[in-house]
Amino acid sequence: MAKTKPQRTKNFDRRLWRRFWNIAKPYWFLDEKWTSRGLLAVLILLLLGRTEFTVLFNQLSGEFTSALAAKDQARFWRSMRVFGIVLVAAVPIYAFYYYLRDRIAVSWRRWLTHHFLGKYFKNRAYYELTFNQTIDNPDQRISGDINTFTQKSLTFLLEIVGAGLQLVAFSGILWAISKPLVLFLVGYAILGTLVTFGVFGKPLIGLNFQQLRREADFRFSLIRIRENAEAIAFYRGEAREGAHVKQRFAEVFNNYKKLIRRTLGLNLFQYGYSFVTLIFPCIIIAPRVLSGELEVGRVVQAAGAFAAMLSALTVFVENFEALSAFAAGIERLHTFSKSFTRQPAADAKSGGTIARLEHPRLELDRVTLQTPNYQRTLITNVSLAVNTGEGLLIVGASGGGKSSLLRAIAGLWSSGSGTIMRPKLEQMLFLPQRPYMILGTLRSQLLYPIIDRDMSDEELRQVLQRVNLPDILDVCGGFDAELDFAKVLSIGEQQRLAVARVLLTKPDYAVLDEATSALDVENEERLYVQLNATSSTVVSVAHRSSLLKYHKHVLEVVGNGSWHLRQAKDYTSIE
Repeated sequence: MAKTKPQRTKNFDRRLWRRFWNIAKPYWFLDEKWTSRGLLAVLILLLLGRTEFTVLFNQLSGEFTSALAAKDQARFWRSMRVFGIVLVAAVPIYAFYYYLRDRIAVSWRRWLTHHFLGKYFKNRAYYELTFNQTIDNPDQRISGDINTFTQKSLTFLLEIVGAGLQLVAFSGILWAISKPLVLFLVGYAILGTLVTFGVFGKPLIGLNFQQLRREADFRFSLIRIRENAEAIAFYRGEAREGAHVKQRFAEVFNNYKKLIRRTLGLNLFQYGYSFVTLIFPCIIIAPRVLSGELEVGRVVQAAGAFAAMLSALTVFVENFEALSAFAAGIERLHTFSKSFTRQPAADAKSGGTIARLEHPRLELDRVTLQTPNYQRTLITNVSLAVNTGEGLLIVGASGGGKSSLLRAIAGLWSSGSGTIMRPKLEQMLFLPQRPYMILGTLRSQLLYPIIDRDMSDEELRQVLQRVNLPDILDVCGGFDAELDFAKVLSIGEQQRLAVARVLLTKPDYAVLDEATSALDVENEERLYVQLNATSSTVVSVAHRSSLLKYHKHVLEVVGNGSWHLRQAKDYTSIE
């Protein structure tokens, strides 16, 4: 057992480094590589200058201390003048060093955020992640973890490079003053590093990982309350929601208690380790000062050089708490990035994949649809064709798979077998039961998802009249006013506005998933009259018999995998 544990730690360290490099590498080797590398080179030059000034300050501190001890007034003021000149030159170097470091960090964050967002929206990965239980809070990973990753990566990189420069710069000084002090320093640094990683390593990284997750879950629970405030108020669900949020916070609190207990042990070691270094250089070098072999200022210089070298050699010890949180962030970003390249659930060994082909009309050929986890079969071997102008009404018991079939047509679900033929998705428009109201103007709401189309105000007014929303302009303050439409408009008004999008877009197929369920019969029929007056072929999921006359075919989903396809004229009522 004693031999396998270090090996696991070693493998873990290599694995973490590989994961870090896979996330960091693209920015430095793709489209912005020359700009980023150039800025980094300038930053390292500034770091080199900063290190050189640190050495000068150390030497000058020893010089004027020796001058004071010798009561040499001329020597003292001469060293102070030199110190002032060096100070004036050093201040811009230090200031621009931190400015450039933060400038690179924010540019890296911008690039990496766009990189992840590209993956997030590609192939509807944001939707697929809703079925991936291993990826919690993708919003927090994009907004928070990426920011931490870029800032901490640069900080730690520069800490390591700076440590190397300090080691080189001060080793000659300290070696010239006291060789035993250098030997003690090397041994002490090795001991501290081994204890830190051996005792506090993995536990702190794991606790920091869980802390990030629990903080994100707590924040998300608060966001849900804000987004669903009215529904919670109607249900008088304050007690239940309050208990849920408190439970989330309890998880944050309990994990943080474990974290600070571990951190207490680390702090006890770190502070004891650091405070010992305040006295040992003096003890080792004191005999030579007391004998008159060395000036008092050389003690100050030696102590400064010792502290600088110790800081360089123990850079991981001093920053271990922050490094453990950083490592947890790397793990979260790695699993997030990996989820984009993971094979979809349809490739699982327990099931197959529904094939999709581009075709002028919508057809299903022996399609068997299963839930994404393959645990339930919803529809078995359904075959049908929806010709242009011949609407299809999908009916059946709740939970039977009606909406799931629309998801399969849209390409959101692929678990099962058979073939779905359809036009390009750009030629289809899907309307869910709960309309999606974007952040933007009324004009953008109407033109969504293609908001840059050239459409006159008069055309938009006419469409609003057709969906019975003539007063919405007065409510909203014009086409270019920005409001929170999800709160300003009722669900019924939102559904009518969504149908207006169909009338403006004029897709080949309009697919409505109970998209008029919040409307009265009169308004619902008015919208279907408008839809049938367009060139769009309508596919609807609905529960009202009044809609039968607006479709030619009816697909009844029974709920046990079976189905029936009939002519709408022969279908008398929808149960």
